[in-house]
Amino acid sequence: MGIRPSFKLLFLGIILTLTLLFNIYSPPSIPALQQSIFSPHRWLRPSCAPNDYAAGNWTFNPRTNRTKMTDKTDAFAFSGFEGCASSREVFWHLASDKTEQWDRFPNAQSWTWTPGERCNIAPFDKEAMVRDLVEEGGWLLLGDSITEGHFFSLSCMLYPHVRATPNYIENPYFDRAWPQHLYLNPDSPLVATLRTSSSFNISSTPLVTFRRVDLLLSKDELVHLHKTQTELQADTHSNSTPISHGNLFSEEQTWSMSVRESMDLFTSTEEGRNYRTMIVSTGGHWTTTLLSGFRDESKKDSGYGIDGVLAFFRQGMKQWADGVQGALDADSRTHWRRPRQRQVIVRAYLPGHEDCHSHREPWTTIQPFKWNWYNWGNIWEFNQIFESLLSSSKYPSIHFLPIDRPARLRPDAHSSGDCLHIMVGANVMEGWSHYIWHYINKEL
Repeated sequence: MGIRPSFKLLFLGIILTLTLLFNIYSPPSIPALQQSIFSPHRWLRPSCAPNDYAAGNWTFNPRTNRTKMTDKTDAFAFSGFEGCASSREVFWHLASDKTEQWDRFPNAQSWTWTPGERCNIAPFDKEAMVRDLVEEGGWLLLGDSITEGHFFSLSCMLYPHVRATPNYIENPYFDRAWPQHLYLNPDSPLVATLRTSSSFNISSTPLVTFRRVDLLLSKDELVHLHKTQTELQADTHSNSTPISHGNLFSEEQTWSMSVRESMDLFTSTEEGRNYRTMIVSTGGHWTTTLLSGFRDESKKDSGYGIDGVLAFFRQGMKQWADGVQGALDADSRTHWRRPRQRQVIVRAYLPGHEDCHSHREPWTTIQPFKWNWYNWGNIWEFNQIFESLLSSSKYPSIHFLPIDRPARLRPDAHSSGDCLHIMVGANVMEGWSHYIWHYINKEL
């Protein structure tokens, strides 16, 4: 004799009720377990893992029938932008500021990244992304000038639904430490359709914020860490040569903040702030010129002492990750009823391309360096160290994304003045935003 339908329904109702009660009344000590078990994505196969995304190729897909640039503003249409909200060095970011390089247009904007064959990512929808940033929480970008370019790119991708501050036309004498924000544009037609919380303020709740943070730790934190490690070496009679902690840094300018300051900013709800995702990237400023205490002129053929910088980077990133995960755990315990906890994304850092302005199309394979400018030939090692560190179960809320390969294949997609910074509109940084948005909503 089978089980009666009414009993089946009763049993199902009991299970659903217990599940709901667990979600509501589970203690603050197990927010991570609660999130893991009851996440709607927990039982679904990820549709595009980072390595699968990066395993794709560049496909020629022009947005225009035009064959040449006649005005620097043509870069907007070539890139598929209606405009850009940020007023910060607009045509430098779009790489249309030098007429002698206009022959790169529109080809540089005509390539689209096709992810690996295992990937299934929905097309980018800027209205849907703005809605997500408003309703689910914003992005906090921490990094150097490459990340600043990422912020500028977002100001174009989401335009005209966002506005940007500060206004660099009114005040061009900016300080790189100034925060840059994207806010919901009150004139956007989306405003009337959005579901906002009581704390959301259209004037003061950022959807995206950029802060210049080159090393992810402050100078004071790094000096203290180095002093501690030097004393430990002395105590253990290590063969490593101690370096005076007072001479760790050169006079080279850098911008940074402490882990505590960055996490206080990320988790703060003051003035309506509501960040859900922090996106960081570092590596380019970990050099023997800035960290001159490690520089060894006798090691010209092996990077002037870059091996010491790499070892110190490993120690520094462990301290950073410990501090970040600790702050996220504390935040989760405080806000354990929140359906989606805050997450941190680490985007793999990029080297530049030597002689970039002689290239007019993507590569199909990454080419080796000839001259190894700066620390470019070691960037892969910085990324490897960071990825290996974050693979530990100690850091469940910090995710390393090795999605640097698309950019590594684009020697043709740099700004007009150097071979490190990336041209906005060439679908490199736009691809980062598209994939990261996918990742935090579909893969976590």
